[in-house]
Amino acid sequence: MKKVWKFLTSMKLAIALLIILAAACAGASFINQGQSYDFYAQMYSERAAALILALSLDDAFHSWWFIAINAFLCLNLLGCNLIRLPQLIRRTKAEKTPDPKTLISAGTREEGISDPKKVFESLHFTSPAEGSFEGKKTLSASKNRIGYWGAWVTHLGILLLIIGFSLGQMTHQEYTVYGVPGQTKMIEGTDLAVTIDDFRIGLREDDTVEQYTADITVQDLSVPDGARESTEISVNHPGKLFGMSFYQNSTGWAAKVGIKKSGNDLQNDVICAGEYVPVRDLPELVVFFNAFYPDYVLVPGVGPQTQSGQLNNPAYLYSLYYQGEILGMNVLMPDEKITVSDYEITFSEPQPYTLIQVKKDSFQSLAFLGGILTMIGLILSFYLLPEKILAVEEEDGTFTVYGHSPKGGALFKERLKKAVLAGKDGSQQ
Repeated sequence: MKKVWKFLTSMKLAIALLIILAAACAGASFINQGQSYDFYAQMYSERAAALILALSLDDAFHSWWFIAINAFLCLNLLGCNLIRLPQLIRRTKAEKTPDPKTLISAGTREEGISDPKKVFESLHFTSPAEGSFEGKKTLSASKNRIGYWGAWVTHLGILLLIIGFSLGQMTHQEYTVYGVPGQTKMIEGTDLAVTIDDFRIGLREDDTVEQYTADITVQDLSVPDGARESTEISVNHPGKLFGMSFYQNSTGWAAKVGIKKSGNDLQNDVICAGEYVPVRDLPELVVFFNAFYPDYVLVPGVGPQTQSGQLNNPAYLYSLYYQGEILGMNVLMPDEKITVSDYEITFSEPQPYTLIQVKKDSFQSLAFLGGILTMIGLILSFYLLPEKILAVEEEDGTFTVYGHSPKGGALFKERLKKAVLAGKDGSQQ
């Protein structure tokens, strides 16, 4: 068992798992995820398609082997941290008062210092401790002992990042809601309703889009007069309501479809491009809103296009279906109408709609904590370098200073030499 535990917590296994994980992510990025057998067979070959599905490469990031790699990596990081924890605690406590024998044998040595306190001050060591070693007076101090914890905290952060991200990917929920101001849409599979209070498109001076902004209100319909929460969302500035994140994703065009029967208003519905509406008293007859062209132009050999995003020459591409069979498809201008038996159909009042992405990730905060801890660990590792010095009084009344920084290297030696000059001549260099 000891050999197994040693292997599971070894650095060699960690490096091997990281290489395998990186290779798996890179390999999966070359394969279209979530496709069917026919897609892969047409794209590659039947044998390759069977292999992709057998190895779950069509959904690599949720496959058993990908989860297993992450689990072993987490076990490895956890084991490494558990093994090193007692040692780190002992070392941090012991380093509070540096061991003279260790410093004298391993530290950088500088002799002939008349004022050792100047050395301590120059290196920003506070309150050196007085002591003795082999009958000689000593002054010693250490700082940045917390730097020993850098790698440990970094490992913990990476561990939480992996766990948070993996669990988040396995359990996260994602929905899409779109509509125009005044509309209320349900979030599929929930009791939450989203009301779009307002939607604005911010333009630059050259009329290019700078920002999309939506004001939304979310209500819990699971109870009478359910709680309401409101917020403003824009691109790269999501909102948080009822434990869900709301992202302003994109926009498109919507229009009002007016239907009259025998000259009388029958219905008026606002629908977005890509939606359809059945005729109220003849549901077999369906009006489909294919696309909208704000500045319509017909390009020979290409088809309908728009010259700009401005409403200079609006046109609507529609399709009509009756009992599932298409009756016709054409471009309709604002002053035109479609006539089918006693029904007249028109399109009007084009306006942009907002598309909002709704996500729920219960482990997002865990991944965020992992990211913060990783950054803290890196700061501890690279910026808070442990240092310790010892000044030993010699028979002639001068002091010999020993300094050591396990991570500082040549930079610490250079700083120590400058500090020693201050201690020798009594002036700050």
